[in-house]
Amino acid sequence: MNEIKIFCPATVANLSCGFDVLGLCLENIGDEMIIRKVKEKGLRITKITGADLPLETNKNVAGVAGMALLSHLDLEFGVEIEIHKKIKAGSGIGSSAASAAGVVVGINELLGIPMHRKELIPFAMEGEFLASGSYHADNVSPAILGGFTLVRSYNPLEVIKIKSPKHLYVTIIHPHIEVITSEARSILPKEIPLKTAITQWGNLGGFISGLYTEDYGLLGRCLQDVVAEPYRKNLIPEFDSIKKVALENGALGCGISGSGPSIYSLSKGLENSKKVENAIQNIFAKTTIPFDTYTSKVCDKGVRKI
Repeated sequence: MNEIKIFCPATVANLSCGFDVLGLCLENIGDEMIIRKVKEKGLRITKITGADLPLETNKNVAGVAGMALLSHLDLEFGVEIEIHKKIKAGSGIGSSAASAAGVVVGINELLGIPMHRKELIPFAMEGEFLASGSYHADNVSPAILGGFTLVRSYNPLEVIKIKSPKHLYVTIIHPHIEVITSEARSILPKEIPLKTAITQWGNLGGFISGLYTEDYGLLGRCLQDVVAEPYRKNLIPEFDSIKKVALENGALGCGISGSGPSIYSLSKGLENSKKVENAIQNIFAKTTIPFDTYTSKVCDKGVRKI
């Protein structure tokens, strides 16, 4: 194989109770990327559509992640990549992670899959560091592995994949405002009270149990964020109204996707998810802020060939 075209999925990270450790992969929202072998060593980005992003390898998350993998593999040839962005940068649904995850999975597929997908996560994290200034894996892990992922440990890195309950759907609203990840992190407290930590731990443990047992009620009860949401929600217009309406219309839970500005809701069944989507559209239609909404199943595959 000398060329491959791949789909690089969007993701939802944190999921309220899982700050920096929990994420899920979306099915029908994502970028596309073409990767081809070339004789000259190294990595070159030849084309980007859909976003004003740098072609310079060391300034692009896909370039940094791809070069980290190529350096590790020490190949006798190089690669060229085209990136076709459909996830808006700064949307809170893993735009940078899609690029970083896509390039490492794509290169690995092009080479005949010499590495397990879990082994690719640290290389994708290099791209995330460029984007946000921190080595977090809660977006790149579900983008690479699919389903839900739990980062059990960062040092050493250990990621656990969990298959999604079959009737679980995600609704996303993306207000077209900018929330810079590094700034959203800077407003969080450096320390949290023990009582707050205990609440968060309980919710995270309960949520993981709910995934394995397909207990939708338990999942909903655990979708609470007492660590980041109280501080970050003020960066997102109409957040409280969106959350209230989503829950009133049958959502299991609702919270900030990543660091925002997108807001996610989880629902049991497509009908409930669409009902939530219509309700939150009505809320934001009353503002002057442009927005997009999406409904998606949780995708078990992660980055995949087209």
